[in-house]
Amino acid sequence: MKILMVCLGNICRSPLAEGILRHLALQQGLDWEIDSAGTGNWHVGDPPDRRSVKVAQRHGIDISGLRGRQFQAADFDRFDRIFAMDLDNYRDILLKARTDADKAKLQLLLDDQQPVPDPWYDDALFEPVYNMIYEACEKIVAGKK
Repeated sequence: MKILMVCLGNICRSPLAEGILRHLALQQGLDWEIDSAGTGNWHVGDPPDRRSVKVAQRHGIDISGLRGRQFQAADFDRFDRIFAMDLDNYRDILLKARTDADKAKLQLLLDDQQPVPDPWYDDALFEPVYNMIYEACEKIVAGKK
């Protein structure tokens, strides 16, 4: 399985999702390829936000070595499933879809079209965002998403 997590800048939510899902997949012995990207290009090559790194470290997950990259249409060819953090990201990714098969790979990370809030402007959101992403990633690993 090849899974891509996507948010806006690829420094807060999607690196957390990549790290969490990789951690859970390894615990289950799953040989999955997991990556993350952003719909925007502002943070290409940048490490994750220090607050994302810190919250992940508190939970035993190291995302400090990840680097930001921008989502490309070619990602539809590389990945089996693509998870967007919110509706804006979903719509931006959908614009790059070339076929119905591309569109079928895309879904929101959370159920019921709920967004994973962007914690960039509120330090207090990093822990709740971590927890939301963790629960969603547990469902992915369990085959319930």
